[in-house]
Amino acid sequence: MKKVTRPFSVETEVKRSKFLSTIVPFDALESIRRELRQNHPKASHIVWAFRRLNEYGQIVEECSDDGEPKGCAGKPVLRVIQGNELVECAILVVRYFGGIKLGTGGMARAYSDAAKRAVDAAALIPYEKESSIAFFTPYSEISRWEHLIKSMEGLSVSRHFDEDGARWQITAPQRAVEMLQKHLRDARREFSIELYN
Repeated sequence: MKKVTRPFSVETEVKRSKFLSTIVPFDALESIRRELRQNHPKASHIVWAFRRLNEYGQIVEECSDDGEPKGCAGKPVLRVIQGNELVECAILVVRYFGGIKLGTGGMARAYSDAAKRAVDAAALIPYEKESSIAFFTPYSEISRWEHLIKSMEGLSVSRHFDEDGARWQITAPQRAVEMLQKHLRDARREFSIELYN
């Protein structure tokens, strides 16, 4: 399975209808959908589909035709996600109607092609299960941990400071979390871990 870590957008045109397709990490779906609605108020439709894992590791899929004929828009986009074995991601396709009807088959092909182009433009990476690790460091050690964390890829980092130092919350692929665990044990720092899918 593969995923994306940031949005990628591509524009295509079929019989004067414009299709702006964007592939995004699943967590960004709602914010990007709101943003697209704001930025494209005259768009005819904003079709979307997603595929993700629930807390039990089961695949959950959903799609919306957003007013297009049933099964002619959202399903073709979802099939592209399935066919590329993508997970934890969504594809949104904004359509501006160009005045020429595409027919149901032409519409399905156009949405599928728009989704494929977004996938082709994206930097896909292998999907790995993630974990979250939390720990505390005194101010005297913050720069050391900042240096270590900057040297690692795929980390989502948040910090909260108090009078004694920094409380770190890092979500990352399990391999990175295991590496952080080793460094924390070597430094005799306490930590807690929460496992995700």
